[in-house]
Amino acid sequence: METDLDVKEWTMVNKWKVAFFLLIGTIIILVAIFIFWAASPGEDVQIGRESITAQPTDSVLLVETTAEDFEKIVLKFLENELKSTSLPVDIVVGDAIILKSELTVFGVTVPFSMEFDPIVNEDGNVQLKQTSVNVGKLNIPPVTVLKLMNDAVEFPQWIVVRPNEEEIFVDLSNLSLPSGAHIKAKEIDLENNYILLEVIVPNK
Repeated sequence: METDLDVKEWTMVNKWKVAFFLLIGTIIILVAIFIFWAASPGEDVQIGRESITAQPTDSVLLVETTAEDFEKIVLKFLENELKSTSLPVDIVVGDAIILKSELTVFGVTVPFSMEFDPIVNEDGNVQLKQTSVNVGKLNIPPVTVLKLMNDAVEFPQWIVVRPNEEEIFVDLSNLSLPSGAHIKAKEIDLENNYILLEVIVPNK
């Protein structure tokens, strides 16, 4: 005949088994949800086609700069815009544009870097086309990295992350500058370390 102690021990073992299987089940469900979310196409993000045109009374300045100086300018704008987030975002401009940051997946923080090729469109804005991604030892698709980054970082309105297109759209027409000035990209030739920008300054 089982003693009260044996019954209590058996009951305790069963409780631990139930708790263990509940934990495993929860983890499996969470992983399945994450995989489904990562594999599903995200919502298409439309980009603006606003073109800033200089008026006869405006002053137009052409500014030539290098990749190093351009990097400093971009980092300064990001520093001002992203001061409310604890997630570090770093930009390196060299032969390509490299974005470095961190992602948190299931409570684990993983550093990552993404490489982009800048393309200047006819409106003077810039499309950063992704060319490679490195997420430590994890094999995460570029689309998923962009989706996770977009959810983690509250980017300013002039930076539009487009995971489905594997690109980041830099909408310079929405970039706020002092005195109502606007900036347009004219040429970005990183291979030759040459960047040409147009600054439109209204005079009234």
